[in-house]
Amino acid sequence: MKTKTIVLIHGMFMNPVCWENWIPRYQAKGYKVHAPAWPRRDHSVKELRLAHPDPELPKLKLDHVIDHLAAFIQGLDEKPAVIGHSMGGLAVQLLLQRDLAVAGVAIDPAPPMGVFTTAFSFLKANLPAINPFLLNQPVMMTFKQFQYAFVNTLPLDEQRRAYDLYAIPESRRVPISSLGGAGRVDFNKPHPPLLITAGEKDHIVPAVLNRSNFRRYKGPSLTEFKEFSGRDHFLIGERGWEEVADYSLSWLEKVG
Repeated sequence: MKTKTIVLIHGMFMNPVCWENWIPRYQAKGYKVHAPAWPRRDHSVKELRLAHPDPELPKLKLDHVIDHLAAFIQGLDEKPAVIGHSMGGLAVQLLLQRDLAVAGVAIDPAPPMGVFTTAFSFLKANLPAINPFLLNQPVMMTFKQFQYAFVNTLPLDEQRRAYDLYAIPESRRVPISSLGGAGRVDFNKPHPPLLITAGEKDHIVPAVLNRSNFRRYKGPSLTEFKEFSGRDHFLIGERGWEEVADYSLSWLEKVG
């Protein structure tokens, strides 16, 4: 790969702790690994939960997140490869569009503007975060909501463990703003190599939505797709995460 620097980008309802297994795995392979927090996410999960409802959090929009990540990347010693999960996956697409990385992996990415599905699981899982009548109130998923949206393939004890370790409050303006200009991807514009992945059993970003996202790309730039069989949305942090981490890195090294 052209770079020895990797930036890991978390998604909604998470902070950089979700990458706690990936960081040492990639470091052991000789990479400099960064996992920057979104604005107002640079605290422990416990602190962020205790601060709920944070009156400043509802002001956060997707463009604030992307600008924050862009500034972080521009401060690095070299242009990195980027790997993002969920809304962090959409961030990868937007950062590649700005030519801020040598290549990117979008893991179960949130859909860009104009990419949509009426699949029941998508609507049910996203409803808590996109209620337009509660924009000034940050949202914290209940355990039941998290079970359905993130970890629907896991046994109960592992679902509870993931919720307790990783889930934090979120701004409703992030997903809502992604539906507009902040989430616009120019699918015809040349871009660095991009891999889009899906989890077969993902509820909150169904595989059909990731395939639609992938198929929108029309230009000559390299864009590839990979579906992980039997996986739900939290495939970066639950059992079998090693396969996803290794596949992502192998792909980056191949295209680089």
